[in-house]
Amino acid sequence: MPLLKYERIAEDLRTRIANDEFGPGDLLPSGRDLAERWGVSRATVVKAYDTLVRDGLVVARQGAGFTVVETPVARPAGGRRAGSARISGGAAYRRLGVPDHTVPPPRVAEVLRLAEEEQALRRVRLVLLDDGSPHSLVTAWFPPAIAEAAPRLAGQGPIAEGTTHYVRRATGRFPVEGVDHTTVRLADAEEARLLEVEQPTAVAVVLHVALDQEHRPLVCEEGVTASHVFEQVEQYPMG
Repeated sequence: MPLLKYERIAEDLRTRIANDEFGPGDLLPSGRDLAERWGVSRATVVKAYDTLVRDGLVVARQGAGFTVVETPVARPAGGRRAGSARISGGAAYRRLGVPDHTVPPPRVAEVLRLAEEEQALRRVRLVLLDDGSPHSLVTAWFPPAIAEAAPRLAGQGPIAEGTTHYVRRATGRFPVEGVDHTTVRLADAEEARLLEVEQPTAVAVVLHVALDQEHRPLVCEEGVTASHVFEQVEQYPMG
């Protein structure tokens, strides 16, 4: 299905940001300039920018237009329902270590459909609360086919456009179904250290897998959240 005009404009801006044409804090082209370049109305350009704002990639500066975000945001694992924006539930985060290739835990290898002892690309981040304290520890695992086709996943820095958009550009594959499995256990020593809690402490563990249009796994994320900051609220009609 071809992209709509505003989606094409948004994708073009994402690509230019991803290619470092615009860096954190940089002012993006004005609505007038983009409208002239693309031969569209200002309303169409505004819709494109609204898309990028919802994705947490740009921010509106009163009287100055739109700029690239200076602090990237990420979400805890799971909750990627249709229509949810990247910034919804997003928070500042800190990347931990350097992405590496290693054999994942059995539960992750199973959902990624990996062979025994097959490695996956691991990226680890610590999602933060507003006061800078830890909220959740998220380990993202990418199968070899995705890691090979999307080499920027192995870089240490954040991907400004978000991994979902980048993987789609690099591979043509995108999530159409998500499965979240939530369990509760005690934090191990390393998790307790990173989450700044004392042992024994209960943690909620969300195992999230995203499946593409051919039902192949794109990524598996394991999010570990200490019990004192974990909250899950569902609102639904009754009767």
